[in-house]
Amino acid sequence: MNKKITSVNKSKRNPWAWIPTLYFAEGIPYVIVMTLSVIMYKRLGISNTDIALYTSWLYLPWVIKPLWSPVVDLIKTKRVWIVIMQLIVGAGLAGVALTIPVSNFFQYTLAFFWLLAFSSATHDIAADGFYMLGLSQRNQAFFVGIRSTFYRFAMLTGQGLIVILAGYFEAGTGLGTSDISITTNTNSNITEQFIPHDIKNTKNTDELKIISSSKIEIGTKNISSTKADSLIKIVKKLNIENGFYIDEEISQEEIKNKSWFSKNVSGNLENVLRFFFSVQNKTNNLDKTGNIGFIYFYLSQQPKADDEIVINFGRKSGDNSIKLVEGGRYVFDSKNWNVPAYAVIQLDPKLTEVTNTVFEARSGNIALAWSISFGILAVLFVIFFIYHKLILPYPKTDVSAANDGSKDIFKESLITFLEFFKKKNIGIILSFLLLYRLGESQLVKLASPFLLDMRETGGLGLTTGDLGIIYGTVGMISLTIGGILGGLLASRNGLKYWLWWMVLAMNLPNLVYVFLSYAMPESMIIIGASVAVEQFGYGFGFTAYMLYMIYISDGKYKTAHFAIATGFMAFGMMIPGMVSGWLQEIIGYQNFFIWVMICTAPSFLIMLFVKIDPKFGIK
Repeated sequence: MNKKITSVNKSKRNPWAWIPTLYFAEGIPYVIVMTLSVIMYKRLGISNTDIALYTSWLYLPWVIKPLWSPVVDLIKTKRVWIVIMQLIVGAGLAGVALTIPVSNFFQYTLAFFWLLAFSSATHDIAADGFYMLGLSQRNQAFFVGIRSTFYRFAMLTGQGLIVILAGYFEAGTGLGTSDISITTNTNSNITEQFIPHDIKNTKNTDELKIISSSKIEIGTKNISSTKADSLIKIVKKLNIENGFYIDEEISQEEIKNKSWFSKNVSGNLENVLRFFFSVQNKTNNLDKTGNIGFIYFYLSQQPKADDEIVINFGRKSGDNSIKLVEGGRYVFDSKNWNVPAYAVIQLDPKLTEVTNTVFEARSGNIALAWSISFGILAVLFVIFFIYHKLILPYPKTDVSAANDGSKDIFKESLITFLEFFKKKNIGIILSFLLLYRLGESQLVKLASPFLLDMRETGGLGLTTGDLGIIYGTVGMISLTIGGILGGLLASRNGLKYWLWWMVLAMNLPNLVYVFLSYAMPESMIIIGASVAVEQFGYGFGFTAYMLYMIYISDGKYKTAHFAIATGFMAFGMMIPGMVSGWLQEIIGYQNFFIWVMICTAPSFLIMLFVKIDPKFGIK
């Protein structure tokens, strides 16, 4: 009798005990792989090209998810898959945390992100299947909103709380900030004389801090372009030789080792794009250019042997006519701590009045900050593993297909896959799935780098904490409101009625990034409001995409066909995203965001051919 009661209790447990935590655990690794990895790599100094290329590849497990799902059905129960994947996700997060501080962190962390992506996609398959097995049909309908809400909480945690936490650790491991005031003088051509400073190899204070120029004055009389270019090259050479940053220009040896495709296709395309779109310093072709000044900074004492202190240098406030033309991010360690790093400041050649600008050097142990953040996430998933191993019910219908013996799962999967491509207007369907998010697929990879990049390189210069607050508060709230509103309106009038409005909402708000890249506002209110507009539009517009996938999946194999549709959605995000960073670094942020708007055109064009039942979606 007691065994029977225990069996019943195990098969039917209160859904409130496991639905919220299960879908919170489902959302966390996805947002880590797709969003948090981009922000982390940007803060660790990886180029936009590499960030976009390699993090876009992480979509692949979701692309092949429909092909992988039969294996999940065939081997073990979905309950077993869930707890095992949560343990593996925890191990992957720990792997990221441990490899961030090492020298080849990019390769190692990418490998662990691949593990996270594959584990997350597998967890999705198992969790969504378990949801239907562990709940009655009535409870499935009731808890659909609950699971969505906690999935949203996971997005909020990943895009907001963890980013804010990493920003807090960055600031906590930093050395404070150092402000440098730049003023102009209209009566002379004076400049900060460039002489490499002779610094003794001794501690300057008992406290580790940044020592820098405090105030410099630059004359507004122009100097020769040849002299300016020569001095800038000397500074760059010194900084590279002292290990503060690497030379990003391609060496002749690397050019020789390029593939045929790089030499004959992408290389030529890059040259064309650079010719037409790259922002060039127009003063280089003149005899005279704006006067320049030099700023130096170094550390007061030697850091620990394995520590790296990253100093980010950029404009804090003041006149945009005074700009940074060389330097920006420097890595100090136990070998170069007492060697001065240099930045070059240049005046606009048209500047003829007295003005001033304040630049700021801020530091932090960015690797340590992100390592701690990922360590906390790893512990969280160990807790999830233990909790769900104890709490998840044991539905009687949760058996592997191998033990069921009632069907050939691979044969059925092949049939359902082929049936998907037999759908009427399959060409239009695939075009919609691949093109509807063409602009957004590229924007999403560069939005965070744009907000984090220095103003001198076209970004807005936000801190990690600022970014977490914007995306984790107003951004997430706007996204949620947009999604809820889209669902309510579609249920009232149908998808067909609102389709064009949703396409407009998905694409037109991307214009805010064109505005931000040209206006370069410093106000957090303006930046936050712009992101809120874009996120609201995305939430509202994405409703059409989700409903359309449901619409085309209707029929005998609706669950499998919906999974196939999500695979094409991931593929449509992966391919454009891979090239977006390379493109942005060639044409600059301003031209890139204009390109994003051009890429929205196919989604409008395909709408002319999409056929939807006017009654679909109406409650």
